[in-house]
Amino acid sequence: MEQILKTAEEIPEFQKLIKDLNRQMSNLFAYGVSDSQRSYLIAALKKKITSQILVITADSLEAKKITEDLLLFMDPEEVAFFPASSVLPYEIAAKSTEFTAKRLKVMENLLMKKSMVVVAPVQALLTKVLSPEIMKKFTLTIRVGDTASMEEIVSKLSVMGYERREIIEAQGQFAVRGGILDIYPLTHEYPYRIEFFDEEVDSIREFLPEDQRSINKLDKIFITPAREIVYDEETAKKASVAIAEELKERVDLFNSLGHPKIAEHLSEKVEEHIGRLADGLFFESSELYASHLYPKLYTILDYFESHFVPILIEPARIAEAQKNTAFEVQETYKGLLEKGEILASQANIYCDPFEILDELKQQRIVYFSILPKLHPEFEARSLYSFQFQSIPSFYGKLDLLAEEITRLKRKNYRIVLLSGTKERAEHLIKNLRDRDIQAVLYEEIKEEPLKPGNVVVVPASLEHGFDNLAVRLAIISDSEIYGKSTKRQGRTKVKTKGQRLTDFRDLNVGDYVVHITHGIGKYLGIESLEVAGHIKDYFALMYAGGDKLYVPTNQVELIQKYVGNDDTPPKLNKLGGSEWNKIKKKAKDSIKQMAEELINLYAARESVEGFAFSPDSPWQKEFQDMFPYEETPDQLAAIEEVKRDMESSKPMDRLLCGDVGYGKTEVAMRAAFKAVMDSKQVAVLVPTTILAEQHYHTFLERFKLFPVKIESISRFKSPTEQKQILRKLKTGEIDIIIGTHRLLQKDVKFKDLGLLIIDEEQRFGVSHKERIKQLKKNIDVLTLTATPIPRTLHMAMSGLRDMSIIETPPEDRFPIQTYVVEYNESLIRDAIMRELSRGGQVYYVYNRVQSIHEEAQKLKQLVPEARIAVAHGQMNEDELEEIMLGFYDHDYDVLVCTTIIESGLDIPNANTLIVTSADRLGLSQLYQLRGRVGRSNRQAFAYLTYKKDKVLSEAAEKRLSAIREFTEFGSGFKIALKDLEIRGAGNILGAEQHGHMMAIGYDLYTKLLAAAIKELKGEKEEEEIRPTLEFDVNAYISDEYITNASVKMEIYRKMATAETLGEIDDLEEEIEDRFGDIPEATRNLIIISKLRVLATKLKIASIIQQGEVINIKFHESSQLTPEMLFRLKTMMANQVNIIGTENPTITIKTRGNQGTKMLLRLQKVLQDMDAMQQVCDVV
Repeated sequence: MEQILKTAEEIPEFQKLIKDLNRQMSNLFAYGVSDSQRSYLIAALKKKITSQILVITADSLEAKKITEDLLLFMDPEEVAFFPASSVLPYEIAAKSTEFTAKRLKVMENLLMKKSMVVVAPVQALLTKVLSPEIMKKFTLTIRVGDTASMEEIVSKLSVMGYERREIIEAQGQFAVRGGILDIYPLTHEYPYRIEFFDEEVDSIREFLPEDQRSINKLDKIFITPAREIVYDEETAKKASVAIAEELKERVDLFNSLGHPKIAEHLSEKVEEHIGRLADGLFFESSELYASHLYPKLYTILDYFESHFVPILIEPARIAEAQKNTAFEVQETYKGLLEKGEILASQANIYCDPFEILDELKQQRIVYFSILPKLHPEFEARSLYSFQFQSIPSFYGKLDLLAEEITRLKRKNYRIVLLSGTKERAEHLIKNLRDRDIQAVLYEEIKEEPLKPGNVVVVPASLEHGFDNLAVRLAIISDSEIYGKSTKRQGRTKVKTKGQRLTDFRDLNVGDYVVHITHGIGKYLGIESLEVAGHIKDYFALMYAGGDKLYVPTNQVELIQKYVGNDDTPPKLNKLGGSEWNKIKKKAKDSIKQMAEELINLYAARESVEGFAFSPDSPWQKEFQDMFPYEETPDQLAAIEEVKRDMESSKPMDRLLCGDVGYGKTEVAMRAAFKAVMDSKQVAVLVPTTILAEQHYHTFLERFKLFPVKIESISRFKSPTEQKQILRKLKTGEIDIIIGTHRLLQKDVKFKDLGLLIIDEEQRFGVSHKERIKQLKKNIDVLTLTATPIPRTLHMAMSGLRDMSIIETPPEDRFPIQTYVVEYNESLIRDAIMRELSRGGQVYYVYNRVQSIHEEAQKLKQLVPEARIAVAHGQMNEDELEEIMLGFYDHDYDVLVCTTIIESGLDIPNANTLIVTSADRLGLSQLYQLRGRVGRSNRQAFAYLTYKKDKVLSEAAEKRLSAIREFTEFGSGFKIALKDLEIRGAGNILGAEQHGHMMAIGYDLYTKLLAAAIKELKGEKEEEEIRPTLEFDVNAYISDEYITNASVKMEIYRKMATAETLGEIDDLEEEIEDRFGDIPEATRNLIIISKLRVLATKLKIASIIQQGEVINIKFHESSQLTPEMLFRLKTMMANQVNIIGTENPTITIKTRGNQGTKMLLRLQKVLQDMDAMQQVCDVV
């Protein structure tokens, strides 16, 4: 955007500002500047000065907006957002690392003297940090060729706050495997893999956490601490002594004032921390002792170069925010001090706001304000008056936009149009050319200066456009063109968020498994057994009566993890018993019957003639352009599938699955718009009144610029209103009607219904479902569900039920700062008041109906300022809806509720979630609950609290550690998703089928379903050939080579299911990349996998070594001709012996070759046979 920024250099006031900065002047006051104009000037300023710039705002929202706007004009490496610290003065077990990572990244860049713009809310400057020197001391620099002790690095990483794991999944972790060290810094997009050769760093590579594969080679890396406060053992021990002294004084004071209970409470809490520090251990709340660990602390300002430029945005608001923050901190700490929750010196982690201001005034400080009046706290030595005007909104009316552009062109303006996305840019250029305005993509002319009369289109976004009168430049943003700005995605790729919901198959010792032949057993782990003098690995399974079954690792595909309901463990089958076969047969018969019904249903629908909708109209494209987000790939695919169905003459019956907030409603709205464009009516059927209201408002907002008449009908409408709506519906005056089951009553008549959209069909009763079936007959139907559906089930049912799945979350849209924290009344009050002070609402989850009203009463006493309502599933439906609607309309501030809120409800104003006794809830429940917040442009907070027992039960400990992992989207997160998917499968299949699925396990169920459907469709399934391979070699993965049992299982599974040599080569590379040089026994295993692939292709039934001879027996379905056998014998120079012509057996002598050599020779023989067969096939 260089040419656009150059226009700022033509502004006389800007030239004067640059001149004064270069003359080292301070207190420079620029007014007449607001919104995105500020980012334009800051970016232009950065081009002219080499100094670092610190932009300070009154709050986080303002800072984020400026950061996003700056990204239009600058490279992402030159701009950074520095958030407020996530330190809380409470007992925290874990928290998400999003804020810490951003703060550390800024510190790292400043330490490396990067010339950049840092944007921070004033609150972010108030938390003290370690000195730059200490930060450098705890930063690792590693280069290829360095001599380094891995042991020393590992011990330093622990001190730096990194957590040791077997496999890296999230930032802040490291793992050691032999001579390989994996580290995932908080400040880097990808983890690093460092390979050692003795004590020399042999190579450094980046790798992907999803598949653990290396992607780039590096020469040198920097690893900063994983926490803001780090300390070594010596520092921690010194601090523990100082804390003990202060504690004694404080306890004596409480006792002398007659408060022994408070003294005891404080002692108990702080002594536990002293003990941990004395042992040199790190714990989450140790940040609160920063001033004991380091008597002199610093601020982020100390990380900047000595001559940086601070820019204060709206100084009056900053002064006010600073005062409020200081007062809040003071009050919070004063209250906690009196209750014996903290020590007095713990408040020292905050600086005096006025000291910060004085420090900033020592620099070349610049003030930006819209008004020419400066707050008395600041003085102005030089004034700069900028002339900017705002741009009017065109709300998608391109004729009005064209008129404005023509007017500006006459005045010799340079005009920049921001379209938001590439697709919109092309569409906009075409539309303007149709109106005789020549517009070009900025990409095409970016090397040339902008000339008067130029109209350029940039596929980017800005909060607001502006008219720069002084240099005749108009920037018209997408928010002015379309009435709404495209929500910008973070430019850097964020992992895990945005990661697809994958099928998760982590098998741990003690898990239940299903063996296709033997049924349900318990997995005991991988055991190495010596058979005939050679070691091989086996999966050990235990069955009823303690019987054991050893399954060779190359038969891993016969075993699947049993996935059913969490609560009830399945019954173990008896080895050799008939019970399993009976259960399997029963399920098979029932599946076949269901598949038959589905096929008949599908065939009947195929024979009905429906309405074929027209291709997209120009208005449809305009409607799509107004979507304020960038569509995810899944969303685009779903939209295309729905449109294709609608344009076909067969009635659509499509199921659209996707989590709340993944964009299903937008797909539905585009389908509705398409139907209305063909003069058809649309009915949107929802299970609850509140969802009807929610959809009604969403549709109204989205359709407001188009002449589409939308109405909603529910019990909240008076009988007169309902009558009027029904009359208009019958005469065709209403295009889209949104309603509850009221829409299913007999008095509802349409003029011409073309599309039925059903939200959460499984929540309707039986009678309603019957009425829906009648409605469905020959109209297009789109059903939406928020329950995730397993992709495997989707595949099994393809061709029976048209399904679209949206499983890509909107990337990095709403990060939720999550804390796992001990329940504390001060924390609860603090969290609620913080949300209320910004006009927001709070979910307070208390999952015990019996005492929920008592809990609400306690909360009223704790936070009398809040309007509190109670909601739980045992209320009658009408009462519950009244409460929920009241919360939706902001009649209440806090909703004390059970987990009833976990599905469906979307209240963007509720951005704080407090969960009591979180250790009693399942991960999938927590995952869904957390999804209720973070649905607007505000920072959301989730507090997962637990009651501090003297001794936590082992199960609760496990749950807590899982929740802790959950804050980082680790494997617990994936398990939660798996659990949800299985529930989703139950929803789709109905109760009876769900019962069968529980009896035989989810995996086997989907396999049998797919087979039944294929059979009924007359698709012949080829007989599967599973060659038996037996060799006198060691073939296993030792515990020394791959220590983690579930990773070993994953590698065995990949080996056993690979279908091509290419896949195995790829796996071999992965193994070497992740675990280092491959030992001989593992190399043998890889070659045997290749032999299995070749044998399957050649239709070989078995390859068995007997001493010096290898016997290769062909399967009866093999296509070997006598001519091929003759060629083979000739090619092998008579080294082989062929017995028989039908299903022949070939014998090969090993000729003294043993182990790996023998296997490689055999691989060459089979590859030659494969090549020969291909030649014969061609002939």
